[in-house]
Amino acid sequence: MPTSEAPALVWFRDDLRVADNPALTRAAASGRPMVALYVLDEVSPGIRAPGGARRWWLHQSLTALAADLARLGIALVLRRGAAGAIVPALATALGAGLVTWNRRYRAAEIEVDRAVKAELAAKGHAPESFQAHLLHEPWSVRSKVDEPFRVFTPFWRSACAGAEPRAPLPAPARVRGLQTVPASDRLEDWALTPTRPDWSGGIAAAWTPGEAGAAARLKTFLDDEFAGYAERRDRPDLPSTSRLSPHLAFGEISPFQIRRAACHAVESGRSAASRRDLDKFLAELGWREFSYHLLGQFPDMERRNIQPRFDAFPWQPDPELLAAWQRGRTGIPMVDAGMRQLWQTGWMHNRVRMICGSFLVKHLLQDWRAGEAWFHDTLVDADAASNPASWQWVAGSGADAAPYFRVFNPVLQGEKFDPDGAYVRRFVPELAGLPSAYLHAPWTAPAALLAAAGIRLGSTYPRPVVDVAAGRDRALAAFDQLKSSQTAA
Repeated sequence: MPTSEAPALVWFRDDLRVADNPALTRAAASGRPMVALYVLDEVSPGIRAPGGARRWWLHQSLTALAADLARLGIALVLRRGAAGAIVPALATALGAGLVTWNRRYRAAEIEVDRAVKAELAAKGHAPESFQAHLLHEPWSVRSKVDEPFRVFTPFWRSACAGAEPRAPLPAPARVRGLQTVPASDRLEDWALTPTRPDWSGGIAAAWTPGEAGAAARLKTFLDDEFAGYAERRDRPDLPSTSRLSPHLAFGEISPFQIRRAACHAVESGRSAASRRDLDKFLAELGWREFSYHLLGQFPDMERRNIQPRFDAFPWQPDPELLAAWQRGRTGIPMVDAGMRQLWQTGWMHNRVRMICGSFLVKHLLQDWRAGEAWFHDTLVDADAASNPASWQWVAGSGADAAPYFRVFNPVLQGEKFDPDGAYVRRFVPELAGLPSAYLHAPWTAPAALLAAAGIRLGSTYPRPVVDVAAGRDRALAAFDQLKSSQTAA
C-alpha cells in the first residue's frame, strides 16, 4: 500500500496551466512529492484526435507548461498511447499515493476516466477528480422539472440564478517535486508541428500559446478592448472580441479566472466597460457552457443531427464547391475573407463564422458535417462542444437552432459589419482598390471601376459560385422538400 511519502501524480489534459488548477492544488496540498503527466491519446475508442491547427498549438502549450512546472520544481512526463493503460501503469510504477485530474466531458473521455478511476482505486492509488473546465458542469443546471435545458436563454438564466462560481485558485506556492523522474517521450518526436510544408507562420505570428500568453491576452482585452463590447463584438474589422477562445480550449486560462477578472474590471471601475458589456461578454461564456450542456445530452453531436428530422435533408454534396469554400475562392468577399483568415491565423471572428457556415449549408447545400470537420482541422480553438453545437445551430438541426429559413445574406452582412471594408481588404487584398460601395459585391461594379482597381472577375478574383438570391431560394426549396416528405410520411 502507498505510504504518506508515496508520490502524487497530476494528470494534465485540457487544463494546461498552474494557476486555478484544482488537481495541481490538491496534489500540492497533500505534501507528497509530485510529478505531472500528459498523455497524447489518439487511439482510445471514440477519442477524436486534434486537427492540424490544434496540434501546432498543443506543442507550444506543452512547451510553456513544462517550463512553468519546472519553475515550481515539477517535471512533466509525456507519454503517447491509450490513457487507460498508461495512467494506471505509471501510477503503479511510481507507487503513487494520490492521482489527480480535472474532469472532461466528451462521452469517450468520460469512459476512459471512469475506467482509470476504477483501476486506480482498486490498486490503492487514491484517484480524485475536480471541476475546472466549466463554471457549471453539464449535469448541474436543470429545469424546474429536473430536466436538462435545450434552449440557451432559460439555461443561462437558471445558471446565473444558481450558486456563485467559486473564486479562482492561486498557483501553488510550495511544492515538492519527485526526485527520480520517470522516462518521458520527447515532445519533438510527436511531430505535432508542420514541416513540409510549414503552414504555421501566420498562426505563430497571431498567437502566443501558454498560460502567460493567455493572461496577457485577457489583460489587453480588459484594458483596451472591453469598453463597447456589447455594440462592437460583431465587427470583425475592429479589435472587439477577447480572442481568448483557444486559451480556454486548451485550459491555459479558466472560465473562473476570466469571469472574476471581467467582473472586477467593471465593478472596480478599472475598465470603462459598462454593465451591458459585461453581461454580453459573460453570455458568450454562457454559450460555451451551454454547448457542453448539449454535449451531455447528445454525445455524438459532431456526427448526428440533434433534430432527427434533418436526417432526410436533401444535401447536394459537391467537392468543387466545398473546396472553393475551404480555399476562400467563392467569389463572395465576406465569405472568402473569413475562410482566408481561418487558414492564415487558425481563427475566425464569431460573426464571420456564422456567415461562412450559413453560406456553406444554405447557399451551397453542403452538409454541415463537412464544415464542422474543416473547422475541427483548421481552428486553433476547435472545441469538442462549441464547434459541433455552433454548426448545428447555423444549419438549423440543433436543439436551440437558428430557424432554417434564416439565411444570412453575406453581402448585406458584409455591408453591415464591415462597413468600410477593412476586414475584406485585409484578407482579400486583390479587391483592395475597389470602392467600399462595391467591395462586398464586386460583380455589381461598373467595368471601368473594376479595371481601375486591377480586378478581372473570373481571373484575378472569382465570380460568385452561386447567385446570392438564387442560393437562398434553393435553400428554402430544399427545406420545403424536407417538410413535405415528412408530412407525407
